[in-house]
Amino acid sequence: MTADFQRPSRRSVLAAAGGVAAVGAAGLTAAPAVAAPGHGAAAPALPVGAVLPGDERYADLTVGLNQRWTASPDRVHLVSTTEQVVAVVGEAAARGRRVSVRSGGHCYEDFVYHPDVDVVVDLSEMNRVYFDEKRRAFAVEPGATLGDVYDRLYRGWGVTVPGGMCYSVGAGGHVAGGGWGLLCRRDGLIVDHLYAVEVVTVDRAGRARAVVATREDTGPLRELWWAHTGGGGGSFGIVTRYWFRTPGATGTSPSGLLPRPPAEVVVSSLSWPWAKLTKADFTTLVRNFGTWHEAHSAPGDNGGLVSLLNLNHVSSGSIGLLTQVTGDTPDAEGALRIYLDQVLRGVSLPPEKPEENTSAHGPLANFYQPKRWSWLKATHYLGTSNQVMTNPVLRGDEKSAYHRRGYTDRQIAVLWRHLRSDRLDNPMAQVVMSSYGAQVNAVDPAATAQAHRDSVFKVLYQTNWTEKEDDAVNLAWLRGLYQETYEDKGGVPVPDGQTSGCFVNYCDIDLGDARYNTSSVAWHDLYWGENYPRLQRAKAYFDPTDFYRHGQSVRLP
Repeated sequence: MTADFQRPSRRSVLAAAGGVAAVGAAGLTAAPAVAAPGHGAAAPALPVGAVLPGDERYADLTVGLNQRWTASPDRVHLVSTTEQVVAVVGEAAARGRRVSVRSGGHCYEDFVYHPDVDVVVDLSEMNRVYFDEKRRAFAVEPGATLGDVYDRLYRGWGVTVPGGMCYSVGAGGHVAGGGWGLLCRRDGLIVDHLYAVEVVTVDRAGRARAVVATREDTGPLRELWWAHTGGGGGSFGIVTRYWFRTPGATGTSPSGLLPRPPAEVVVSSLSWPWAKLTKADFTTLVRNFGTWHEAHSAPGDNGGLVSLLNLNHVSSGSIGLLTQVTGDTPDAEGALRIYLDQVLRGVSLPPEKPEENTSAHGPLANFYQPKRWSWLKATHYLGTSNQVMTNPVLRGDEKSAYHRRGYTDRQIAVLWRHLRSDRLDNPMAQVVMSSYGAQVNAVDPAATAQAHRDSVFKVLYQTNWTEKEDDAVNLAWLRGLYQETYEDKGGVPVPDGQTSGCFVNYCDIDLGDARYNTSSVAWHDLYWGENYPRLQRAKAYFDPTDFYRHGQSVRLP
């Protein structure tokens, strides 16, 4: 699809801005014009709210969740309104300052905290969740963490969005990357419910303005909305607000405009100790997980069931299987029994009760016997039981793959060998196979920027540790595991009959490094496939000077 990139009229820009001052936007006088250096306009005064080096808060505001990445910016701006973002960006553009943006701090690479950044725009104070009667949609600011989003939506209106599992992830980057979660097989991805987005962009003259784009728009505004349905963060502008309303939802009652979560879910957690696990049982379990998902990836097929097979390193003591079935699934307990019977078929070692603190998913022993819990209680518990998300001193690295088919026996043997390697002693090293497909696959790959719409499960390869001196051994282990798993494809999960690329929210700078990606498929095609040229056109229109950029931002065409 070729977008019609005609410049929107002054009237449409005013409407898009929703009354927000646009710095330098043609015809607007709510704020002084800001031009890039050499354009003759004086740089505006330093916006308020800046945290400078020497401030006692500075150290905590210049590092993300991943302690490998720190920055030394001239200042950090804790902003709380769209107007403040426009002012900060306008001032930075006028002075030629490099900007990066933080919402929740969960970026796996150095895209926020890197050596070249001059100004960090910290959106953590922009965390409101409310119903916007004018737009008939739920507004979520980018600094709102997923746990708070679920809480506010459910307690206030009895609705939800199918976002991620971890409570502390910020909405800003999660949504832009096309985030997924435990309700994805029932309700699709969070971007499948995105109605509108407010973005602070910078034009060719260096002028900043706030623009609102909706899925009902045409031309460039429609493309800006589309770019935020999986195009990743940090490429087109700074998102200052999202609005959510399910396509086709009618009426004015908020409770009917987004999915209603199930009142209850059935949760099961099983474990197999490495000390008793044979290679044959490991192979059967991994193969069965893939086979079940291959058979049940169509929309509507067991959509209420989501499962995670946590293949933890041998030093953790065990591997585990976590499964959730929505309580409104007909005979939910029966559906769980059938699933477990198929995945465990041929595994001679009976599952055991998980230890209280096993694996990165924490204390799940409560669910050895399947248990019904309220959806909200289970969401809180599962979202905070992951020690990777709650430990503030971790370093880490991650890689990903979408699978259209299960692992081959050769690949399973690679997993077995690397997970049992004695070169690493780290219980937080793991491979996580997660359910995908079903309602996710009901959407055309071109309908959103998130192109992976025919996969059956998704894989996260990760390792986390605490000490800098352990960087080399952990990175070598993860890179070796990943490259050998996909060695017949050039070291990465290229689009073919078995795999379909990588998840942009699990960003991996190695995908663009010829030492680790020896395939003919570029990193951006692993993320976005045939959608990448369209993202480039949106980039050229809304960020023509590449003001917003990082190691894997969308490149200008």
